[in-house]
Amino acid sequence: MPQASRDPNLTGKIAYQGEPGANSHLAAREAFPTLEAVAYPTFEDALGAVKSGDALYAMIPIENSVAGRVADIHHLLPGADLYIVAEHFLRVRHQLMAKKGAQLADIKRVMSHTQALGQCRNTLRKLGIMPVPEADTAGAARIVSESADMTTAAIASRLAAEIYGLEILKSDMEDETHNTTRFVVLSAEPDDADSDQGPVITTFIFRVRNIPAALYKALGGFATNGVNMTKLESYQTEGTFNATMFFADIEGNMKEHLVQLAMRELSFFSTEVKVLGTYPASPYRKEAAELANGGQSHII
Repeated sequence: MPQASRDPNLTGKIAYQGEPGANSHLAAREAFPTLEAVAYPTFEDALGAVKSGDALYAMIPIENSVAGRVADIHHLLPGADLYIVAEHFLRVRHQLMAKKGAQLADIKRVMSHTQALGQCRNTLRKLGIMPVPEADTAGAARIVSESADMTTAAIASRLAAEIYGLEILKSDMEDETHNTTRFVVLSAEPDDADSDQGPVITTFIFRVRNIPAALYKALGGFATNGVNMTKLESYQTEGTFNATMFFADIEGNMKEHLVQLAMRELSFFSTEVKVLGTYPASPYRKEAAELANGGQSHII
């Protein structure tokens, strides 16, 4: 987390996309309990609040262990002119909720965000409940609270149930117990972590040259210099299938000599490289690695 997050007197706002009670709201409260979490209707609005100075940080989901990446973010981050200063992992727990007095046996359909519905697909099938996509989990909870229909439920967080006065009919109904979302914390100013603070992650985007084996050559420096790349994703830009950008995470700091050598080779075979931030690795990474390796961690 940023140095500022350790300050118990830290004040200000942290922006998130969605409505009150969304999982992004939960993540913001967990990571920055002293900041005021403020909802914005779109990712662009949340990022814009940081850029304009209305908010100190933005808490933005970037990928989920079940549903994969949040595609919109990869397109927004390069032009946002903001910096990643931290990451936060949220264990996502989905609650089936309805108006007070409703019975689980009477529920015919459930509203929620498409990803949330997909993460509860098997459970919903067993219950015989029809999924209905909505723009937001917390927004679905609000719609249910405003309706007189006792046969419609929502899938959202426990916080959403509290905010909108709904009754939880079935708890933790996600199909996978590892359902976890990774968030990045964005700031208008860089706050790069030093290696003496512990393991760090550096995130960057790049576009390779249009030459044979360009990606292979661009990434060769990370292998030869022993720099571990933990994430590499491609996505299309500019409405074509030729302009490919890559989003990457590595273990290491831009101040480290071996990382500098790897990045130098990457730059040689790329037309564009943009570092989005160097920040402390979340303790969740080590915990997840230990679980995956039977208690023996081999990565940060």
